[in-house]
Amino acid sequence: MKVNINQLDTEKINLKTINIDNADALEIARLFNDEDKQVAYAVEKQLDQIAQVIDIAAQTIQNDGRIVYIGAGNSGRLAAGDACECIPTFGVEENVVIYILAGGPNALIKADEKAEDSLEQGIEDLKQANLTSKDLVIGLSASGRTPYTKAGLDYAKSIGCQTVSIACSHNAIISQNTDICIEILVGQEAITGSTRLKAGTAQKMVLNIISSGAMIKLGKVYKNYMVDVSVKNAKLFERGKKIIKEVTNVSDETAEFYLNESHGKVKNAIVMINKSISYEESVKLLKENAHIGKIIQSV
Repeated sequence: MKVNINQLDTEKINLKTINIDNADALEIARLFNDEDKQVAYAVEKQLDQIAQVIDIAAQTIQNDGRIVYIGAGNSGRLAAGDACECIPTFGVEENVVIYILAGGPNALIKADEKAEDSLEQGIEDLKQANLTSKDLVIGLSASGRTPYTKAGLDYAKSIGCQTVSIACSHNAIISQNTDICIEILVGQEAITGSTRLKAGTAQKMVLNIISSGAMIKLGKVYKNYMVDVSVKNAKLFERGKKIIKEVTNVSDETAEFYLNESHGKVKNAIVMINKSISYEESVKLLKENAHIGKIIQSV
């Protein structure tokens, strides 16, 4: 397939950084920083679409579906990072938020640039992940034209999945057949065509908002505390204990006791303290309502 990148927003030259190769270190840093300042404003223009995806993502998980990211290169690696972080941050099971990366897991540590050109592999990788119509598929491509991602999104759509595209170009090719398209127009990169810069930052910001927003809707955040944090190391154990102390106003010793009694489950520990109940009783309450704010407020 012939590729014409001349009209892509991400490939146009940035006149503000045209002499960056002659700049000193401080000026280089300033130029990059000035460009990065534009990213949040570009994301702001897509908040309506992002909000729709948050709701769909939460509903998908509630209905036993998965959030499935698909992408290539830097876009795919950003998606992989977001999927992996959902596990310790929000305590989700490993198969709830997953990534499909062109070139497979090896492409996380060694770039496989040719993999993004395969239409067939984009489809095959989703089939190998046992994609079903219950799943939400989110495709990422800074240029908006990656064949691997486009083919994957089209296949997902064909079997009844809800689909979302995230691109950094206007009228992106991957947006043509999706239910919701998010186009973050960050403009020309400081280094022409290097979409790991502003475009990468923009995609990361959007992923953060979508996955975190969905988890909030699912009751994995109380106030602004990550109460489903997985306490699998010393730092996370202390973080969990700190959350319990601040939410319930108990002592350090009491927080640690209940965190141990709840088998490391911060949310359960909070409910146990607030309701003066056993771990088993907290499990039952949380099965009935995952939002601990509603449990705490109930008589």
